[in-house]
Amino acid sequence: MGYGPGIVLYTIFGALAGYTGWQIWQMFLQLDSNQYPLKTFGDIAFRAYGKVVRHLVNILQAIQLIFNVGVIIIQNGQGLYQINGNICYIVCCVIWTACGFILGQVRTLQKYGWIANCAVWLNVIVMILTMAVVTHSHPNYEAAGKSNGVDIGPPAPPVMTTAGPPATVEFSGQIVGLMQAVYSYGGAMLYCEFMSEMRKPWDFWKALVIAETFIYVVYLFFGIFVYSYQGQYTINPAQQGMFPHAALTAGNIIAFVTALMAAGLYGNIGIKVMYQNIFQELLGLPPLTSRAGKLLWAGIVPVYWGIAFLLAAAIPQFSALSGLVAALCILQFTYTFPPLLMLGVQIQHDAIRPEQGEGFNPATGETIRHDHGIKRWARGFMAGRWYIKLWNFVFFLGALVTCVLGTYSSVKSIVDAYASGSSTAFSCVGPV
Repeated sequence: MGYGPGIVLYTIFGALAGYTGWQIWQMFLQLDSNQYPLKTFGDIAFRAYGKVVRHLVNILQAIQLIFNVGVIIIQNGQGLYQINGNICYIVCCVIWTACGFILGQVRTLQKYGWIANCAVWLNVIVMILTMAVVTHSHPNYEAAGKSNGVDIGPPAPPVMTTAGPPATVEFSGQIVGLMQAVYSYGGAMLYCEFMSEMRKPWDFWKALVIAETFIYVVYLFFGIFVYSYQGQYTINPAQQGMFPHAALTAGNIIAFVTALMAAGLYGNIGIKVMYQNIFQELLGLPPLTSRAGKLLWAGIVPVYWGIAFLLAAAIPQFSALSGLVAALCILQFTYTFPPLLMLGVQIQHDAIRPEQGEGFNPATGETIRHDHGIKRWARGFMAGRWYIKLWNFVFFLGALVTCVLGTYSSVKSIVDAYASGSSTAFSCVGPV
């Protein structure tokens, strides 16, 4: 997107991600209880719109988590292939899938606390290494040619940067770039899971502010820095565009560790969402805390990672796959669902008429409503601060349009990658 649109849109989407994170936190505090705890994002959807919407949200969350694991398999597969090109690329992906089989046997999020913290700082080390290397060496032309399809000569054209979108990049390509920004703010779908295991969910806002600020400042600085030195040769992930080979190897090895930690976290929550909301609730399987549940968990883990591997092997173009994940799934949990859910929660709350005896009676467990349907929803919309509800509705529509644009652009990018021959499903030749 170039400097201008890239910086501006990353800033806007960061601010909106902070706003929707605050919305999720507010809804959690309002709706959670000891008797009816909120465990997942789908639980908020159930309180706001009912069982059908809850199942749709849970299914989409499970799909996103599988895709996230698939993206990480691609990233690590590419990295291992860059280190040793004698290993078949698809075998590189199989190796990391097997590692996931082992890591996925950890069942509780508590054991991931120190691992997740360590992964953040290892990621920062990779970024510092990348910035140090790009200032003293030329780009990895071979990786850029395969990944981005740019002209690498010989002789290689000079590094070029642009204030606006480059003339050679179509609008759909710019949208795929925007989806990478959306991807970086993709943690919102796990907020309920984190808060449900926090001792003091009221303190969540501190973690939200720190994380959002970190993601914005560090990633934006890193992106501007690397782009300034590598221009059109910048690839995603950036450390795989380093040269010489020794630096490339060091960056990939550290990135292996951080990516596996993230994949373990995504896989853990993804399997829990599927098991508890589909297998346990709909199919009547035993709880995970039982002996039978633990045995089933051990069997589900390799199946889950196997599906992620198939997705990664079928769509080996990293930016295209991550853009598709961002458009189809991440954008919904970070930007589309929160304002829609907040709208439903506010409308239902403001529609209650306590002066006429409506509300919940904790002594009898009875809920009293004197009307239902469109009339009640219209009253709830107009009651209280209607302009905030209108803003949330407009915000929801805008996010929906962005989802359609992002999905179309990412699919087009995947089709173009196959047509150009830079990406081939289940291939021995890597896409970098």
